[in-house]
Amino acid sequence: MKFNYKKMVPFIGILCSNAITAQAPAIEWQKSLGGTNPDRAHTIIQTADGGYMISGASNSNNGNVTGNHGNQDYWLAKLNATGNLQWQKSLGGTGTDYGSSIIQTADGGYVVAGTSDSNNGNVTGNHGLTDGWVLKLNSDAGIIYWQKSFGGTNYDVINQMIPTTDGGYIFAGNSSSNNGDVTGNNGYVDYWIVKINADGNLQWKKSLGGTGDDRAISIVQTSDGGYAVAGYAENNNGDVTGNHGGKDYWILKLNTDGGVIFWKKSLGGSHQDLAYSIKQTSDGGYIVAGNAFSNDGDVTGNHDGTDAWIVKLNSDGNLQWQKALGGTKVDDASSIIQTADGGYLAVGSTTSNDGQVTGYHTPSSTGPGEAPLSYDYWAVKLSATGSIQWQKCLGGSGSDEASSVIQTADGGYVIAGSSNSTNGDVSGNHGDYDIWVVKLAQDNLATNEVVKDATTVNVFPNPAKDNITLKLDYFTPSMEVTITDMLGKTIHTQKLEGLTTKINTGSLEKGIYFLNLMGGKENISKKFIKE
Repeated sequence: MKFNYKKMVPFIGILCSNAITAQAPAIEWQKSLGGTNPDRAHTIIQTADGGYMISGASNSNNGNVTGNHGNQDYWLAKLNATGNLQWQKSLGGTGTDYGSSIIQTADGGYVVAGTSDSNNGNVTGNHGLTDGWVLKLNSDAGIIYWQKSFGGTNYDVINQMIPTTDGGYIFAGNSSSNNGDVTGNNGYVDYWIVKINADGNLQWKKSLGGTGDDRAISIVQTSDGGYAVAGYAENNNGDVTGNHGGKDYWILKLNTDGGVIFWKKSLGGSHQDLAYSIKQTSDGGYIVAGNAFSNDGDVTGNHDGTDAWIVKLNSDGNLQWQKALGGTKVDDASSIIQTADGGYLAVGSTTSNDGQVTGYHTPSSTGPGEAPLSYDYWAVKLSATGSIQWQKCLGGSGSDEASSVIQTADGGYVIAGSSNSTNGDVSGNHGDYDIWVVKLAQDNLATNEVVKDATTVNVFPNPAKDNITLKLDYFTPSMEVTITDMLGKTIHTQKLEGLTTKINTGSLEKGIYFLNLMGGKENISKKFIKE
């Protein structure tokens, strides 16, 4: 979702400082996936075998895509570790079906969630207009174990679903219904939070918002078992307070059943500010990414357009720092992660080639008149305090829009989104928009650009199986360690036993985790792999 707003004031000039401290990592490989109609990626994950799984949507039925049911289907694409397509699956009916989230389950299968207005093909139980649609699949998506439609008679959308520590799932989205699976709508469009068990059965549901347009885009389970939700809200009534004007980032901390709002924060300025991604950080706080058109209120440093806006909050939701990133055109951040070095990587899209943005791929000439917006993927690496370490534009002369990023087991990054370019960094396009996946190498941070740990921390064995040992050269009884997964969800917490602590990892699923040390001289994060 992109917003191109132009300020109605004369352009006088901008002074900017590009405090880039490192060379951006190189492209290791890139893949275009799809057919001759539009194909788009929403989410990418790394799978237990070291490959990748993509969820998105396709209107194609040729090229890499088979089995389309008509119009737009969920499209799943399984890649190996070097980006080669292993298998693909189209799921849906004759309506419009869009897959927004995918989770690998302990049995090697997948749960996929998104939005559908179909009521045929693979889809049953639609309540009217669009519903949230969730499926449990086997390891190659050849078997649907169960599928569920959630919603009411109006528009109901799933924007993100995540696994929960009890083996179930929770999704965040938006709803304008007030019947069926939706109750308590506050007027127009509300945040819609739904908890389901491992079999897809509804456990609880919550509508949150006011009388305006309020949409939950991202959710994370927190270390206390509750949830933090980010999106945007307008107006100043119902559950919404503190709005600065237009749409604000609206971030809530909920208890384990959604019945208690521990805190809520409206962040932004007098224009439109939209949050798309939230993660819990190793210090117990939160990092939120989206875009901001404001340059007042909580927003400073806007580059005279729509900027990517990164916000760091503490555990109580209080603002610690914020960064407006971009140039004088349209820039946004659609996905953010905390990286193994304690910093952050945000990805999104840009049409700028000034300010903090360099390397933009100029669009091809389209003849007389105003050319349509032509985006590049934009990746920005930040330090733990929000300073830019490197930035990179990726794409060609068409439009390239990034939607998801992960850090990979080798320390590099994979970015997924959509592209209709056929040049520059992009090759192999099948026609119209393809899913475009880019693998970047590890960071090229120089020694003096990485914050050194005052406490020496050794983690072994790595990869781990049943146990992992943490060995320090400094200890105080206040120190504890948490294990978080790639989504930022806390899996395990324990107090340290001394300079050497053994941690049981036998119950962890195969994958990549972060071991976070807190309570000492500083907070330290170390990555490890569970085999």
